[in-house]
Amino acid sequence: MAMPSTLTLAIALLLFTTSHGARMLPQTETNTEFIKTSCNTTTYPALCFSSLSSYASKIQTSPLQMASTALSVSLVGARLSSAAMTQMSAAHGINPHDKEAMRDCMDTLGDAMDELKQSTETMSHLGGKTIGYQINSIQTWVSAALTDYNTCMDGFRASGVNVRKEVRSHVLNTLHLTSNALDLINGLSSTIIHSVP
Repeated sequence: MAMPSTLTLAIALLLFTTSHGARMLPQTETNTEFIKTSCNTTTYPALCFSSLSSYASKIQTSPLQMASTALSVSLVGARLSSAAMTQMSAAHGINPHDKEAMRDCMDTLGDAMDELKQSTETMSHLGGKTIGYQINSIQTWVSAALTDYNTCMDGFRASGVNVRKEVRSHVLNTLHLTSNALDLINGLSSTIIHSVP
């Protein structure tokens, strides 16, 4: 009988591992504590916890589910940002520079959504001999999405203060969600690498 590969075992551990001591706590409390501890490794821990704690029953104590859920939340954020920018661009009284910047921003947000969607789809069937390549691809796509958000906001440098503030209010939170997702993906990558002798 063929033995399972080390990478396959690593993924199984990521999906199902729980600490022996944690079994003494109620399951919900254990899951929530896992999310809080994991969020402490991200750039924006408070946002991480507030955005993911409601998914505790889904995440449980799985680093893979944690990273996957963070990606899905980031994609939702990107869609909301895009919708807000579309609505903003339709307002009356916008000068030509700002209108062009908004069109460019919506294009880059569309790119970010495509990259995050590709990442979530790849994450949903992560595994096999190419797992390292898959994670590297996800890291590249999510990093590109972060660049897209910054490119969007940079396009408004010559705009008025109120316009810049409004754009940042629509985009910055999503950027932070995506940054946290990348932190968790990087941690997942490190966990898998260290599981391989």
